[in-house]
Amino acid sequence: MLYRQDFKGLSANNTVTVTSYDKNDSHFVYVGGFKGIDVFSLNEDGQLTELSSHELYKEEGPARGMVADNINGTDFLFVANKHGDAIETFEILSNGSLKRASLTLDTDETHLGTAITLQVVHMDKASYLFIGGLEETPGLSSFKIEDDGKLTHVQSMPDTEEIHTDGIIGMHTAKIDNTTYLYTGGFQDNGVSSFRIKENGKFKHVNSISDNTTDRYLTGAYPVTGVTLGDNHYVIVGHRHHKYYKRGNFIKRKNFIYHGDAVSVFKVDEKGALVPHSVLKDDKTTKLSGQTRIEVVSVSANKAILAVGTRDDASIQLCELNEAGVLSPVNYLETGFSIYYGLRSHQIGDKHFLIAGSNQFDLRKVVSYEVAPAIDRKEKVLRHIVNLRYKDEASAAEVDAAVAMFVDLKDKIPGITDIEWGVNDSTEGASKGFTHSFVLTFKDEHAREIYLFHKAHLDLVSKIGPIIADVFVMDYWTKAE
Repeated sequence: MLYRQDFKGLSANNTVTVTSYDKNDSHFVYVGGFKGIDVFSLNEDGQLTELSSHELYKEEGPARGMVADNINGTDFLFVANKHGDAIETFEILSNGSLKRASLTLDTDETHLGTAITLQVVHMDKASYLFIGGLEETPGLSSFKIEDDGKLTHVQSMPDTEEIHTDGIIGMHTAKIDNTTYLYTGGFQDNGVSSFRIKENGKFKHVNSISDNTTDRYLTGAYPVTGVTLGDNHYVIVGHRHHKYYKRGNFIKRKNFIYHGDAVSVFKVDEKGALVPHSVLKDDKTTKLSGQTRIEVVSVSANKAILAVGTRDDASIQLCELNEAGVLSPVNYLETGFSIYYGLRSHQIGDKHFLIAGSNQFDLRKVVSYEVAPAIDRKEKVLRHIVNLRYKDEASAAEVDAAVAMFVDLKDKIPGITDIEWGVNDSTEGASKGFTHSFVLTFKDEHAREIYLFHKAHLDLVSKIGPIIADVFVMDYWTKAE
């Protein structure tokens, strides 16, 4: 199960991409949205501490496809500036903050327009940055990463009917028998492709798999990842089906057929080619509608745990992939906000964390969760106690209005089974100035998350915040009545 550990506000307008990096035994989180990147530290308890914020080129963005890596002793963060049509390279300083190292703009030769996804590929003598995006002339590009972070163009391959590189929103690399392969998802192409990477950074198409209406779910192919279990190499692909997009003109191929949602698993053969293998279909017990990010949480000898972030179900679905390449659902958490590529897995010691954000402009928060064994909550409910101390200058009318807004949440937020409140009547002198208590009852963890990040709750916090001097919150589980 997922257990929320912390959440923090953002300076960026929203969250589009989240990545993380270890440097000198410190753990850093990079949250990219419109106009900027926020930097946080992450400790072993999953607590986030804000460190710095950085503007993007042209103050544009959003920051997409961020990836951090070490190139010959220097740590860099590479950022796809989607609407800036550029790749930004930042050096990661010792304290986790960023220093601009280079800027690579789109040209007629390259495919950096509306850049979305980045993938670092390490070869024996050099490292390369592979770039995909969504533009009028789509394709896949490779750049050599120089020691100072600058990018030197190596090769660009325009999209054709044979390859799926129109709208590359997910990429994954795998090394098989000392040969490196790259796998891309084509959002507009409704399929996935594999490429062989040569030592000099050039690449060659191996094979492509297209959507169908039986055993593949690739319409709007979106997240792409992979794992190796035993001798088997698997590529896992999700999709945000075109039916979920309200902007019809945005979709190139409008003759798609909706046959449900599912995560597709492909096996990689000895030549690096993708072979359809299995699917996990969405049903009433899962949350797989509108998959936008798939993260590998952990890998053992014979299984892997994956986390699927969904935009339309507003959830994180945990799944297990066994050695035979069969994916099965484990558990999910309704986060209360849509996830739009903003999901990152990070490990500290024996603990596994997920850091998530949303493209919602009214949320502007990043959230950390620990992935841990599920706690039995059967026949229990959750009490959420909020104690408020109002500012001395707050008028009686303002306090009454704040109380009314709080009580009204029960009619606006699903999952709240009860709200009661009262004014402090204690004479023990230990109330510390708190005057109003509100007790909310939730049926489960999902309801609490939905409440916390619901627009009605965010509006309440925003509107009554100016008259609140202090707040004290406690939650506990108890037997259902």
